[in-house]
Amino acid sequence: MIMIGKTRKTSRRSFVAAALLTGLALSQAPAAVAAPAPPVAEVPAPATKTPLGTKTLHLVDTSRRDPWKPAAGNRELMVTLWYPALPSRNSPAPYVSKSLSKAFLGSDALAGVRTHSVTDARPAPRPRPLVVLSPGFGMSRITLTALGEDLASRGYAVAAVDHTYEAPVEFPGGRIEKCEICETRDLAGVARNRSKDLRFVLDRLTAPGSELRVDARHIGIAGHSIGGASAVRTMRDDRRVDAAVNLDGDFFTESPADDTDRPVLLLGAQRGRSAKGSDWQENWEHLTGWKRWLDVADGGHLTFTDVPWIADRFGRPSQIPPEQVPGQLGTVGGVRATALTRGYVAAFFDRQLRGRPSPLLDRPSAAFPEVAFLK
Repeated sequence: MIMIGKTRKTSRRSFVAAALLTGLALSQAPAAVAAPAPPVAEVPAPATKTPLGTKTLHLVDTSRRDPWKPAAGNRELMVTLWYPALPSRNSPAPYVSKSLSKAFLGSDALAGVRTHSVTDARPAPRPRPLVVLSPGFGMSRITLTALGEDLASRGYAVAAVDHTYEAPVEFPGGRIEKCEICETRDLAGVARNRSKDLRFVLDRLTAPGSELRVDARHIGIAGHSIGGASAVRTMRDDRRVDAAVNLDGDFFTESPADDTDRPVLLLGAQRGRSAKGSDWQENWEHLTGWKRWLDVADGGHLTFTDVPWIADRFGRPSQIPPEQVPGQLGTVGGVRATALTRGYVAAFFDRQLRGRPSPLLDRPSAAFPEVAFLK
């Protein structure tokens, strides 16, 4: 199942297990026999028409045992790569396998969704700035596909990481490892371990013979929910990381003894209405480099993931309790949610990794009136 955070009426410091998409209800009548087939569902189109490639990596960190399941042996991770590619006539890759779709949905509905990337397409020439993505607790890396493809279309090499035993994860051969720690309250420990995961991925992708053509001088990390906290934590732990984006994730840890002197973008939902349940304010003063705190007042905790456009396409997830809908989905539709997330994350990395200033980060924009500058 996919996990969702509690609304602010409880706390962003703790999580509650809930079936987000299990039992997804489609509000469609059975089609008549002669009715044409519906159009194939697609991930929202990225910003440019740059040909994209994708690869899936199974990585094993032989330097440490799995912290959540020591009996499993060395820490294993699954990673999806997206990158600018040479043109290919092959078909786009599926969004997710039938098995993993069933693990999340109880059906293979998402397996019919197509992406805009071709599996194992040849990378385009020259190294690219690297952006690594970390999903929310209990959520798959696939929920950051729209953001990953968009960044790749803008010229980045992108890697999305699944953190094993924190969500269902599919390994080669169809093996699916379930979430083993979904009831944990040690979210600070989760963030610390994710930092180790992400630094290991950086080691692999910046090493000679890497599957990506990476410019190791320019590295960013972005994440949703605890993935956002982990992005900032990883930047604190690893000087190779130049910039971090936290998408509506509390930090879950005490304010650091040492300040973070590199750029941080905090992009949240409903955080301007009340500071209750959020530790962004107490961490703000310890972010001493370039920083912005932006807020989507009508957004929800899941606004910055693929969930809004999936809900638009397949119907609202029926297993989100009605009282949690405002906090989880807000009222921003999938098209706008995807556009604003992509726009601000790309503007941030363009500025910090490529030196391309964007007015989107300097002042409120008429193009995105949903986004307010809080700090």
